[in-house]
This record gives sequence, structure tokens and C-alpha cells, in this order.
Amino acid sequence: MRKILVPIKRVIDYAQKIRVDPSKGAQGVQLKNVKMSMNPFCEIAVEEAIQLKEQNKGAEVVAISVGPKQCTETIRTALAMGADRGIHIETKPDVRGDYIDLQPWAIASLLKGIVEKEDAVDLVLLGKQSIDSDCGQTGPLLAGLLNAPQATFAANIERGDDGSFTVERETDTGTETIKLNASGKPAVITCDLRLNTPRYPTMPNIMKAKKKPVETISLEDMVKELGLDLDEVLTPKNEVVEVYEPPPRKEGETVGSIDELLGKLKEKGLVA
Repeated sequence: MRKILVPIKRVIDYAQKIRVDPSKGAQGVQLKNVKMSMNPFCEIAVEEAIQLKEQNKGAEVVAISVGPKQCTETIRTALAMGADRGIHIETKPDVRGDYIDLQPWAIASLLKGIVEKEDAVDLVLLGKQSIDSDCGQTGPLLAGLLNAPQATFAANIERGDDGSFTVERETDTGTETIKLNASGKPAVITCDLRLNTPRYPTMPNIMKAKKKPVETISLEDMVKELGLDLDEVLTPKNEVVEVYEPPPRKEGETVGSIDELLGKLKEKGLVA
């Protein structure tokens, strides 16, 4: 294996309470003064790339992120985990990546350009979805744009000597195993929760990550280089009309017996 690309996304940390300002409509989710971190499914993709690199000496892992200046910190996290270098497509601060401005088609189009720009890419590993928009579309869209073999929701990945990948993938009824034959195009695989447990970066690796190269290119320059239209990239294919918090859950009631429980359920029409 020669090169693995891992697109990663900066999102609100999974442990944070999301704050929503209904008066701001589609821009309601508040991003200021909120802890941000790497999307958890992207962490799984980075870990899998590093494990494949450890099994195939000489392979290079490249972490890619599209977003504001702070995405460099997210890339550094991937470098501290074991990635070799990073590519940052930097957007202006007012461009939102949580499905408001940049949506999966735009991201996949940019990633296609990077895949074609890089030499000898054998594999693109992505998280199955991001926890902010939950689209799960970027990987399949990228595979479609590249006309490349793909597998989604991967629970196990094995690479064959012939360059193929055997993927056990999650389904609604269990798992299924498929083989991505070597095709001259990079395989595109999205990673599910059971694939692995991401490692914690050690302090020595965090320090080493500061010296690893990160190439930064502005979104405007990248779009121009790829021959895309900036307005088309930044114009959402779907419009977010409203963002609101779920209604608060009602407090539960304590009952003293099964008969009382059944009585309460009958009162609410939940049982006959």
C-alpha cells in the first residue's frame, strides 16, 4: 500500500450541550465559545488508517480537512495519532460546514480534486457520518465522482495481496462481507463504530505532530485550481429552513406496584 487519505471534520465536541438560538433560524446552532473536536467517526477512520499503515510498512497517511483556520488543530490531532502530513482547505470564518453552507456534494467535489492531485492513492477512509449533520453522504458521493469501488459502514477491513479490500459492513439485519477488487482507482470506505477504538495521542507524539507538514490552501484557490465555480460550491443543494431544540422530556412518575403501573398506562391509552 502506498497512500491512504483520511478526510476529517471539526465539529462540536460530542460531550457538549448544544445551544440553539431560535431567533437565528437556520444559523441557530451556536458555535462561539464551544469546545470543538474531531468528529468521532473520523477518529475511527484515522485509527484504521494508522493500523493499516503499521501492517504495510512504507504507506503514507494524509489527513485532510475543509474548514476555518482552527481546523489545523484537528489535523494536528490526526498527526499526533500517527498520520504523516496534513492538507487544510481553509475557508473564511463565516462559512459554516455544519450543512448550512458547505454540504456533502461540495466537500466530495473538493476531495475528488485532492485525490486526483495526489499520486498513488490506494484508499480513502472516511467516517460514516458527522455528528453535526448526520448526512452520511460524502463517502458515497466521492466514490461516485471518482467512479471508484466503495463500501460503507465498515466494521472490519482487510487488505489482500492483490490490492483488493475485504470489508465486513454493518446492515440493519447484521453484517455482510463484500470485496472491493483492485480497479486502478482508490477504494472508498466509510467507517462505523465497531471498527476499532481510537488511540489517545501521547505527549511525545503531540510534540512531534507540531513539526509534521500541513499544507494550507484557500478554498478560493482550490476551487480555481479544480475548475469549479465558487458560488456553486458554497450554494447548498438543500436548504435548512429551521433549527430548534427537542422539547424537554417530562418528569417520570414512581409507582408502587405492577397494578398501579398498568393503571397509569391505561389512563394514558398506552395499553388496552
